Amino acid sequence: MNKLKKFGKKNIGFIFIIPWLIGFLVFKLYPFMSSLYYSFTDYNLFAGMTEGFTLQNYKDVFTVPVELTALKTTFKYAFMTVPMKLVFALFIAYILNFKLKGVNLFRTIYYVPSILGGSVAIAVLWKALFNDNGLIRSGFALIGIDAPHFMSDPKWALLMISILRVWQFGSAMVVFLAALKGVSQDLYEAAAIDGASKTRQFFSITLPLITPVVFYNLVTQLVQAFQEFNGPYIITRGGPLGSTTLMSLLVYNNAFTGYDMGKASAQAWVLFVILMIFTMISFWSQKHWVYYADDEN
Repeated sequence: MNKLKKFGKKNIGFIFIIPWLIGFLVFKLYPFMSSLYYSFTDYNLFAGMTEGFTLQNYKDVFTVPVELTALKTTFKYAFMTVPMKLVFALFIAYILNFKLKGVNLFRTIYYVPSILGGSVAIAVLWKALFNDNGLIRSGFALIGIDAPHFMSDPKWALLMISILRVWQFGSAMVVFLAALKGVSQDLYEAAAIDGASKTRQFFSITLPLITPVVFYNLVTQLVQAFQEFNGPYIITRGGPLGSTTLMSLLVYNNAFTGYDMGKASAQAWVLFVILMIFTMISFWSQKHWVYYADDEN
């Protein structure tokens, strides 16, 4: 009994994290490793495996037109949404950083879309606004303008999905706003005495000092963009003509519509490796453009 008590006292921390360890092993690590195993097979959710290990699933990602198009579309979507979202979030945060009347109300209003934007209801509302018979096209028709078919035209569909993502800029804005609050006002006063304009102050003082937060938002938003699913699935279901079929949606379709878990696992791992590469590049590049105050010591 005494030995058990001594063991409990020495390992009390481990005992407390056992529930987390069980959850991690069962719901994280096991599915993670299983997907890697299945990615080299033709495993079907109901039929099982009929062939041995092969690289065919990975070859298909870069050779089969549907999968290659989805991969390219994912890159287009990420490189459209991330820069626009970061610039827009920083712009709004910069404005809201000024001492304006009712600024707290405006901060709340601008943050609300980030809370609601990922919900199914907002995606459905977005679809209702921009579909062929939606409110936006109907409004243009009333004034005699033939608006584009935003959701049924391949030239516009991906852009509209991207705008929905950009509209959810509240979280990035709050982080930028916190960073802007941390910039010393003494620097702006000194720059103003030297005759620096507001634009020069922004690019010479504000932007360099908040680059760590820019870096943080860049990485997080890039990961989220490559994993985007709600918008394309709810609004367009990947159409028209596959113009909004992202890799995440293709993974879902293969796994839960075609039950081809092997192909879906391979696609998920390709997406994972791409994210790893971009994240590594981002961390490598930060030494060239991210300013840390501790670097001076």
